[in-house]
Amino acid sequence: MIIQTQYTYEKTWCDTNEKDLLRMVEEEIGDADPKGTLFYIKESIKNGKTITVGSCRFRIKQ
Repeated sequence: MIIQTQYTYEKTWCDTNEKDLLRMVEEEIGDADPKGTLFYIKESIKNGKTITVGSCRFRIKQ
């Protein structure tokens, strides 16, 4: 599964690797559980949804 990310101020989607995904989630949610949040994001986008966490959007590559 290839996950794409986009900050709210950007116009283009970028393919993002696992390490960067975790870093982005940590930046957005702070001390909360970043691995659990990333798991939730992955499960939610499988159905074609776009998930927003803070100022970052996540989706599966179309």
